[in-house]
Amino acid sequence: MDRWKHQILHYLSRAGFLAFVLGYFLLFVIKHTLVGRLVTFLFIPLAVLFYAFFRPLPEDVMARQERAIVQIPAGASFQQIADSLIAAETLEHKTWFLVLGKLSGKEKKMRAGLFEVPKGLSTWSVLGYLETAPSYRIKVTLPEGIVSSQMAVILEKRIGINAERFSALVNDSLFASSLVPGIYSLEGFLLPETYFFEWKTPEKQIIQHMVANTLKIFEADSVQAQLQLLKRSMLEIVTLASIVEGEALVDSERAVIASLYHNRLRLGWPLQADPTIQFVVPGPPRRLLYKDLEIDSPYNTYKYAGLPPGPINNPGQKSLLATLFPATTSYLYMVAVGDGSHQFSKTLREHNRGHAKFNEVRQQLRREQRQKQAAGK
Repeated sequence: MDRWKHQILHYLSRAGFLAFVLGYFLLFVIKHTLVGRLVTFLFIPLAVLFYAFFRPLPEDVMARQERAIVQIPAGASFQQIADSLIAAETLEHKTWFLVLGKLSGKEKKMRAGLFEVPKGLSTWSVLGYLETAPSYRIKVTLPEGIVSSQMAVILEKRIGINAERFSALVNDSLFASSLVPGIYSLEGFLLPETYFFEWKTPEKQIIQHMVANTLKIFEADSVQAQLQLLKRSMLEIVTLASIVEGEALVDSERAVIASLYHNRLRLGWPLQADPTIQFVVPGPPRRLLYKDLEIDSPYNTYKYAGLPPGPINNPGQKSLLATLFPATTSYLYMVAVGDGSHQFSKTLREHNRGHAKFNEVRQQLRREQRQKQAAGK
């Protein structure tokens, strides 16, 4: 059907051009007669108008990157759409656009959204493009390890969704359980990665898409077998993966950190995971204090053994797979060494030795920093 439309418009455009040429020919041939002048007077403007509407589109226009992003808000009038096209320099004749849109009925077929409109289209082609072209998709990158409220803010800025509505849906227990049976919140199941969404894609549709991506990871037979081997549910794995995500800054350490936590869980030890404390400490992330470890919360893995009630962030695929397929180690302790990596230990003695060494290095760095500050005064 599109091919026939293209051919019809192609022939119409040629007809318009021929009519334009013929009009001028008539002007010279019969300009000395009253009838000829009258015909020419009426014919020439119509030919010009016809050619303006249906003039052929240069073959390379669609291939060139001379395009503009035009936003058509929901409920925008046809006049407002024309103004947006004029402002974006994708429409030359506003009046003809309005008239032709009215006469052809295309005025009622305009859609809200973002459109990447090529420059240089005829008036008729602009109308046809807006009627049939797909909405422009916007690239949205959601970093691993962020919480749903942060996702909502990013999505609101990038594609104009309602952040409050997004967060409400994530925490709607009925909606959550309809997508993942047995859970009360979708926190942790919103797979962070790079997406391409249309402007103002419905919040529910976005969430469904992100959750589906997480569930797809667990559909593999190897993953199902691993869940049985680990004797863990999907929710437990996602919860533990969110802790791994919060702890790991070096990709190569993810499976090792996951192994350490699995080892502590098997022994019934508290995980003692700092990211779970950061989750319950009010305000932005900061250095934890000893008093923070006494916060009475089921998410406090220093105070309570086992996993917290649910995920503390939305882990990425790397952390999910690392938690499902952890490294084989006997590690039970780890300490951050200041560059994002960790020193892992099997015994408390090794851990304390490593901790003391790290504190010594940190104090030395502080002394050097104070000396530099004093020298600069």
